[in-house]
Order: sequence, then structure tokens, then C-alpha cells
Amino acid sequence: MSTVLPPSSSSSASGWQPVAFDTGTAYGRKPPSHKAELTEVGAGTPMGELLRRYWHPIGLAADATDTPRQVRVLGEDLILFRDKGGRPGLVHWRCAHRGASLYYGRVEEGGIRCCYHGWMFDVQGHCVDQPCEPENGARTRGRVRQPWYPVEERYGLVWAYLGPAEKKPVLPRYDCLEVLDEGETLEADDNSIGGGGPRIIPCNWLQHYENVADPFHVPVLHGSFSGTQFVALMGQMPEVNFESTETGVMITSIRRLEDGRVFRRVAGPVLPTLRVVPNPRVAAYGRVESIGWVLPIDDHSFRIYTVGRVKQPGDLARVRSRLNGKLWEELSEEEHRRFPGDYEAQVSQGAITAHSEEHLASSDRGIVMLRRLLQRQLDALREGRDPAGVSFDADAPPVRFEAGNFLQGE
Repeated sequence: MSTVLPPSSSSSASGWQPVAFDTGTAYGRKPPSHKAELTEVGAGTPMGELLRRYWHPIGLAADATDTPRQVRVLGEDLILFRDKGGRPGLVHWRCAHRGASLYYGRVEEGGIRCCYHGWMFDVQGHCVDQPCEPENGARTRGRVRQPWYPVEERYGLVWAYLGPAEKKPVLPRYDCLEVLDEGETLEADDNSIGGGGPRIIPCNWLQHYENVADPFHVPVLHGSFSGTQFVALMGQMPEVNFESTETGVMITSIRRLEDGRVFRRVAGPVLPTLRVVPNPRVAAYGRVESIGWVLPIDDHSFRIYTVGRVKQPGDLARVRSRLNGKLWEELSEEEHRRFPGDYEAQVSQGAITAHSEEHLASSDRGIVMLRRLLQRQLDALREGRDPAGVSFDADAPPVRFEAGNFLQGE
């Protein structure tokens, strides 16, 4: 607020009153900006290089077939396939010969063959045939290698490592997916469970990943604002304890029931992109039954792969959010507006949110802790150290999480 005084010549004018103007309008606001170091994932960017030091799920195991499949990971366009020998492969989309897309290639026993001149590459990018060259390229094909990435299969997913070969860690195992109760099997899902929308979500990955560290949005967005989207118990504003760990942020939300029992929900983000989130519908109490990985497709989109222990096929898909009793794609535009969920709250921030315009409060403690965790890993990389959460020990025990829905005082 500012006050405008009249010129001195008129200061004594009869009846004059100082005029106050509210200067807190949007006029003159600075151009918005985002935290590029934390959000941008392309090759050569700080976060892009950090994420390339970990394994990432890039598809269901069933996605790797003898039909080439386009995938986009960390801003790179790649082709996933499975050769006739059953080996999965992941290669750069442009043929190393003349640049035709291997999406139009043909998968054979020894690899993938380009449609243009027939050059064939195995799952490690070796050129194994050049039919237009003398002796099928016996003297020349060894000079060419198609850019490729290592892949492995586990838990019904195909995993890729896009980082430096000399720093390739072992693909982790997870305790909650290794120890199954009687009658349980593992199921993998690519529906972006937890994203509250379609498979491909058109905003920066960090906007969703930070949501995992934000327990206070649950009783508002999923309760009082849009109506009960999970169970009524989750609509209660919780007491929250935040704990920083070497590889994540452990968040304990405490809700006290009228009968004296205490409901403890332990969740949180874990490096590199894990969302360790117990079923918000509290279908059962105990250890977390599924975990998901946020896969940055590029700077402006992501998707989520989930693996969990299930009793019946399709159980994971049934965990998908329902708004006003409907799946996201079944809602009208009016219903999306009246019953917004995670998708609307995160995507509406923009392709990459304007961090310069944030005003963080005490309830955002988990967000601050997560950003600091990521910043520490960026610092480690700059200093030549390995980031937290990578292991080069093939005999390392499965990663264990202290996460789940727990009811005390029964």
C-alpha cells in the first residue's frame, strides 16, 4: 500500500484527502522460473546425469516382443524389442547406417534388422550383418555399433541403465516384493497408479514425486475439497512426523480413532524415484503391499510403473483412484473441475511449475527435505562420489522399507 501526496502548490487545497493505492497487484511481477537443476532430465543436465546412475523400469516384460516398440526415457527416444532368442534389447531409434528408424525394423534370431539397407544389430548394438556389403560386411561391420543400453528383467518389468558403463550398479531387489504371503503373487502395472490420470501424465516428474512427500494434501484434496476419494479415515488431518534417511524421507501420519486406537501410516519417497505409498483405501493393515517408480519421460511428462503382491489378477488395477465413483477417463470435464484429484492439482501447475513463485509453509517440510536429499546427490556427483542408493554388491540384501498401514491398540 502506498499513499500519493498532491503537488505542494495544491497541498492546502480545501477538502483534499491523501489517496491510497493498493500496489499489491500482479503488475510488475518478475518472470517465473523453475529449479532446472532438480527438474530437467536430459543427458548432460545435473538431474539427468544423477538419474542415469540408477536403473529405471521402462516397460512391462510383456512389452518386449518381436515387434519394435518406441519408448522415451529421460528425454531419449529408444526402441525396445526382444530377439527371437528371447533376449530383450534397447537401442537408439536411428539406425547407425543412414538414420532410418528402427521402429520399422524386423526382429530376427540375431537382433533387429533395419528396413532401409538391412543392417542388423544384436541386443548389445553389435552390427552382425550388412547384406549390401561384400561378404555381408565381414570386414566392415565390426567398425559400427548401434547405440544401446543394458536391460534386465525383474518383477514383471524391463529395467534399463542409461549411465556410464563403469558405474553400472546391480539391479536392486526389494524385500516387500521378495517375501510373499500365502496365496500371493506379484503383479506389474503400467497404468500410472497414484498419478490420478492417464498413463502418460503431461507435467514434470518432480511435481508428482514431491506429492509423495506431502501428507497434508490428502485430507484436503482427497477429502474435504473433492469428497472422500479414499476412505473417510484419510480425511482426518493427521499429526505428522518427518524423518530424513540416507535414501529418502520417511513420513509417519498419525490419526487417532474415537475408540482410542491409533492409525499410523508410514510412506515416503525413496531414491531415485520410488514412491513407497501404502494403499490409501486401507484395505488391509501391515507392511506396504506395492511400490511404484516415477519414470521421467522427458522434462514435461512422466509415467508410473507399479509392482505389488496380489491375491487375484488385476488387484493392482483396482487400486486406481476413483473420483465421484468413476475412473479418471470416465469423468466429464465438469466432474474433473468439481472433483479434482492428483492429476488436476499437479498438471495444472504447468509443464514445469514456477518454483520462483512458491511460498512454502511449515506443512511443506517433506518437500523441503526431499529437495535437499536430491541436492545432496547432485553434490555427491559433482564431487566424484556415488549417489546414495546404488550398490555394486551382487550379494546385497533386498532393500527394506519401514512402510505400511498400521493400527495400534486393538
